[in-house]
Amino acid sequence: MKKQDFVVRFAGEGGQGVVTSAEGLAQAMAQSGYHVQTFSTFPSQIRGGPTWTQTRISTKEVLSSGDELDVLVAFNQYAYDNHKDDVASDGVIVYNSGEFEIEASDNALAMDFDELAKQTGNNRAANFVVMGALAELVDLPINILEDFNRQRYTRGRDSDQQIIDSNNMALSLGSAEATKSGFNLGELADPIKPEGDQVLLNGNIAISMGAAHAGLDTFIGYPISPATPILLWMEQNLVGEGKFVHQSSSEIESITSIVGAGFAGKKAMTSTAGPGFTLMGEGIGLAWMAEIPVVVVDVQRGGPSTGLPTKTEQSDLLTALYPGHGDMKMPVIAPGTVEECFIAGVKSVNWAERYQGPVVILSEHALSERRQNIPRPDLASLGEENRKVYEGSNGYLRYDGWELSPMPIPGGPGAYVANGSEHDAMGDTTHLPARHIQMTERRFSKLLLLDDGTFESENESSNIALVPWGGSKGPALDAFNELREEGVDLSWYYTMYIHPMPEEMLTALKQKDLVIVPELNYMGQFASVLRGEGINAVAITQYTGLPFKVRDLVANIKELMDSAVKDGATV
Repeated sequence: MKKQDFVVRFAGEGGQGVVTSAEGLAQAMAQSGYHVQTFSTFPSQIRGGPTWTQTRISTKEVLSSGDELDVLVAFNQYAYDNHKDDVASDGVIVYNSGEFEIEASDNALAMDFDELAKQTGNNRAANFVVMGALAELVDLPINILEDFNRQRYTRGRDSDQQIIDSNNMALSLGSAEATKSGFNLGELADPIKPEGDQVLLNGNIAISMGAAHAGLDTFIGYPISPATPILLWMEQNLVGEGKFVHQSSSEIESITSIVGAGFAGKKAMTSTAGPGFTLMGEGIGLAWMAEIPVVVVDVQRGGPSTGLPTKTEQSDLLTALYPGHGDMKMPVIAPGTVEECFIAGVKSVNWAERYQGPVVILSEHALSERRQNIPRPDLASLGEENRKVYEGSNGYLRYDGWELSPMPIPGGPGAYVANGSEHDAMGDTTHLPARHIQMTERRFSKLLLLDDGTFESENESSNIALVPWGGSKGPALDAFNELREEGVDLSWYYTMYIHPMPEEMLTALKQKDLVIVPELNYMGQFASVLRGEGINAVAITQYTGLPFKVRDLVANIKELMDSAVKDGATV
């Protein structure tokens, strides 16, 4: 039977082409009609340090990066020592014999990556040597990689053909080395091409493109891992009349600048990670208090403090919901897939405009770097929204009443003061109790306008539910599908709209005997949020800096379900 799924990990030192190899293979296979997903993890220094990237190739949609490896490509000794145990019993280790040697092994293929690359006349062709060997191991037609090579390096330069020829030679050399070894993992099945056009994106770029589609005018950000690519994309692409992008000198400058842009009538966004988001708390509070539309993207990483700058975690949820002092609760959208990252980019800008206040996108490192082919977004179904603007005469009291009102734009009629102190109907500072009551209730009542969040559900009749959030969606869905195939009675609920959460989903979860929440943090933050809503939620936590493995989730879910049944839960 042909292989439907193939997982390869490239591991080595930063700068050795580990990430390039994985992403190049993913792009080649996506162009051929396969489903692909990558996962990268690397140290925080600019160059060097242990780095690995995993590519999963499948004939069906890829939900997680894969538990076991079909192939480990080890560029150095450290990579071999630390990753060999993740190789499946029938898997193969391809190692760079020009860098190190290992004891004789039945599943190891020695190749001198660099020496083979030199034979092509292109010292940088080692990546194609490796890809040629991988193609031979799974009986993949070499022309698939040759087509990718031609498309990628045809750039209108005099040296293009020379590079293409050397890379093709590298593919042949790698293939020949694998052939001599006699290793074969079985033929990879032909791709079942997805319907419609596909695009290969990572989460950071998807968020950026979504926000641009929603009419973003202004982006101001400070570089910080793993959010910097959003700033770089905006600098290169958010251009033209009326568009403005700026690299600020701090996170505090970023948030106050976009609050000013929002006040001036612009659709404004910034991006950061946990440490920067913490610094933005007071500025976000100002946007909430003065009712100014802004979007803040927090790409979560391990914390607290500097923490794990280039590792994944889901530990900023409580901070995202409550970023400042006083009574405030942010709208939070936490996408779980690259496709949802695009939707979140659109929705966040639209929500901010609709309710006239700050919105948080809560992404995470695993999504930011993950490259995945997704259906080309249906832009017609993701319309652009604009705030209600006051167009009457002067004398308008913008903050009068308990509900949202049209927003005056400076230079137009009805000018007002956007005051961070508690204010009266005009915006002037007041300490009157009645005004504080009115304004507090007004600010919270506007959240009712954000009532179009959607959710997924399956097997709703079960009294035990699996409810992941954010980037843990994929591994959790893999685990859910595996359990259902085993006959386990378990329901599935998921939404990226953390707050406000769809009311129908909240109502359903309150009726469950147990809600199981997989999340990448120590405290079980989303489970605690659900318990605050009257839901019996228990977290499965992990805080390694890496995503969940499906097999671990399956075991943990079974254990919690068995315990719940003993305590009287029904399934």
